Amino acid sequence: MTVRLRPHHLLCMLTYAGKGYSPAFTANMTVVVERIAGGEPIEIVSGPDDICRPLLSEPDPHCQRESVQVRDRRASQDVGQLLGVAISAGELPALAEGRLDMLRQAFRDGKIRAACRDCEWQDLCGGISDDDFAGTALKEAGRKAGIPG
Repeated sequence: MTVRLRPHHLLCMLTYAGKGYSPAFTANMTVVVERIAGGEPIEIVSGPDDICRPLLSEPDPHCQRESVQVRDRRASQDVGQLLGVAISAGELPALAEGRLDMLRQAFRDGKIRAACRDCEWQDLCGGISDDDFAGTALKEAGRKAGIPG
């Protein structure tokens, strides 16, 4: 299978540590991150993705708001520039061979955080990156799958 991700979720997955909008969201995000750590390919999508799924039944899901689309555009630009690949709908960016570490370092250094402006999770994610991403689901699931770092 393929994990469908909107661009700014490439950043969210780096610092995800089991906290979220609701228990259903958190359980789903954990499963999605484990799939990525297990080596499932990622396909970039425009609009709601596999992570958004539990929020779509809400009367006004934030994942369909213009502010989230702005986050996606900012993340596409920053991550694409860092990795030297297009981050747009239909693309399949590979995160193997050091790219995950490259993303973590750039996030820690603030180079790919334009999408995080005005995000309610910004302080939490900053603290997690300052702590070398300790306790993050992607890092823990990656260790179980034999992925260093």
